[in-house]
Amino acid sequence: MRPQATAGDLATLAAPAGQGQRLAEVARPSRLGADPWHEARAAWVVMKREAIRFARDPLRVAVGVLQPVLFLFVLGGGLGSLVNMGPHLSLRTFLYPGAAAMSVLFTALFSAGSIVWDREFGFLREMLVAPVSRTSLVVGKCLGGALVSSVQGVLMIAVSGLAGVPYDPALMFTVLAELLLLALTVVSFGMVVAARIRQFQSFMAVTQMLVMPLFFLSGAMYPLSGLPAWLRALTRVDPLTYAVDPVRKAVFEYLHQVPPAEVARLVPGVSWDGWRVPLGLELGVVAAMALGFVMVAALEFRKSD
Repeated sequence: MRPQATAGDLATLAAPAGQGQRLAEVARPSRLGADPWHEARAAWVVMKREAIRFARDPLRVAVGVLQPVLFLFVLGGGLGSLVNMGPHLSLRTFLYPGAAAMSVLFTALFSAGSIVWDREFGFLREMLVAPVSRTSLVVGKCLGGALVSSVQGVLMIAVSGLAGVPYDPALMFTVLAELLLLALTVVSFGMVVAARIRQFQSFMAVTQMLVMPLFFLSGAMYPLSGLPAWLRALTRVDPLTYAVDPVRKAVFEYLHQVPPAEVARLVPGVSWDGWRVPLGLELGVVAAMALGFVMVAALEFRKSD
């Protein structure tokens, strides 16, 4: 027969440590983020997981390239007979920077949206209870998404010759670096959105509603000069404008057959009240947005379940 606890036993258990029976001490885990190497390794593991998932889904790679290729060659070829770009330039060449940005844009959004899938299937909860800081998980996710998105940029660079863009090593490196920065910004923005959304369908609906207007206002399909006042104002506040314009500047810098007057008309750059924004500042705006979105996403996931 099981013995009953006496009043003396209950008093002993309720007594403070050091009085009567000493209570068992519970070891507390060390402070998260105390070991930088441990946090870096956690970010590396998350980034590696993104790369493995991307490599095991070749259909995703094909679909990610198909849309910008159709945009570039079908739309560019079809409208080429209506839009006269002059004897030195084709519409496909002008649209190439926007098509390259499109390939990175949608792949980066899908990479960020996979966190919603992880939440639905319970894998996100396992990640969040791991003995690492959630900031490391967010950084790894953003870097992994930017890495796989840049693969789409490499594929677009591979077909650049078909659009009349020269295969110059310096140009290819510049375009790839700028696309990588754009991918990091879009993935971190997607992480901010995904932190509050529970279903993947809702995530895609929200991001499409936000991203498509931003893409069409970025100047990916038309020059930034000669626009109506209202449209010019919208392009200046569109963050994607500061990512597409540097890519187009890099491409046109190597199109030596295009007269300087045509380059000035087609690539006027971004201006603020008549002051032309330098290239370095444009890239700085994109980098600042990437950093800001990563910080906001880290704060959101600290509050997440």
